[in-house]
Amino acid sequence: MAPVTEVGEEMYALVERLYPLCRSITGDGVRATLDIVGEYVPLQVHEVPTGTQVLDWTVPQEWNIRDAYIADSTGKRVVDFAASSLHVLGYSVPVSATMPLAELRGHLHTLPEHPSWVPYRTSYYRPEWGFCLAQETLDALPDGEYEVRIDSTLADGHLTYAEHVVPGQVADEVIVSCHVCHPSLANDNLAGIAVAVFLARALAEQSPHYTYRFVFAPGTIGAITWLARNRERVERVKHGLVLACAGDPGRLTYKRSRRGDAEIDRVMAHVLRVSERPHRVKEFTPYGYDERQYCSPGFDLGVGSLSRTPYAGYPEYHTSADDLDLVSPEAMADTLAVCREAFSVLDRNRRYVNLSPYGEPQLGRRGLYDALGGRSDTQQAQMAMLWVLSLSDGEHGLLDVAERSGLPFDTVAAAAGALHGAGLVKA
Repeated sequence: MAPVTEVGEEMYALVERLYPLCRSITGDGVRATLDIVGEYVPLQVHEVPTGTQVLDWTVPQEWNIRDAYIADSTGKRVVDFAASSLHVLGYSVPVSATMPLAELRGHLHTLPEHPSWVPYRTSYYRPEWGFCLAQETLDALPDGEYEVRIDSTLADGHLTYAEHVVPGQVADEVIVSCHVCHPSLANDNLAGIAVAVFLARALAEQSPHYTYRFVFAPGTIGAITWLARNRERVERVKHGLVLACAGDPGRLTYKRSRRGDAEIDRVMAHVLRVSERPHRVKEFTPYGYDERQYCSPGFDLGVGSLSRTPYAGYPEYHTSADDLDLVSPEAMADTLAVCREAFSVLDRNRRYVNLSPYGEPQLGRRGLYDALGGRSDTQQAQMAMLWVLSLSDGEHGLLDVAERSGLPFDTVAAAAGALHGAGLVKA
């Protein structure tokens, strides 16, 4: 991979390209988003028809929008979808009417506590129409008649999602999931898409142990649809991570899986701790992003969630202030680096069996001590070999060894590799 600074700039450029698109849980905005993502990594795109039963849900009608505005009596657009896709209530039914401001107010959404910001609002499953605007814009509107137009369609169509697979040495899978349904919100979740894309590219340059499956899907209904259509594959999903809010300046936050002690939970906690980055590890709650779908009791997958500032935890969340100024190349590069470090540990966290368990084997006779000669951490590497031999009972993984011994995981993994090469342990 390119240096971190360059990767960060590339991720930021991808966020810039995606930012203007109007996305929702269905529609051409999702397809346009996936078309751009597909320029970076090859995608298998799936189209699921309206009316398809997916677990307890049904794929809704497809929503598309071409134009929308509120115009005053002179024809001036005082609220214009062309200026920002946030200006229209997501999934608004079409409307073409003229009405007084008093009547229009019932369809307007603002944030009085942040008068210059535009809120993000949706009405996916209840027929409604509306506009979102800054409170200061609303305050400046005089009484009178306004032309209201939303040129949208709600019709039978499809829900669109995509997958990218990085083949591994085994069929067991790690799933990486991010949502692609939010319109012009840079941190939530364009930064997550960008980190996922560049994580996939980094893994493709390696020969990973696990198969890594990246899912780009609308929030909630998309993950539910994926689960409904992949029930036979779910048993192969051994670990997983949901990426969201990956580019803001806040400290990293990892949310544990529903299990609380899944391997991904232990790996993420370890990597964040030893990295000495400012971070927080929080317990699972059944609210947030799509980890709650993957962790639902019937599936109970070991899937956690990685963010910087978490769900609804920053004032700009779900507003026009979640813009290109909120995210940075440095923050996205840092999130990507943590993901790479965590998956490197996960990929190498094997359980070994000591093939010479009766007494300590003679390491010098096998040249293992000589192999350490000249290393600055010779004593540490020697201790790592002894720890690996001691805990290679088929029940402890290398992460257990690193945690119990206090030694770096990379040192422990290197010791296990040397012992395996000498025929003293087997995976």
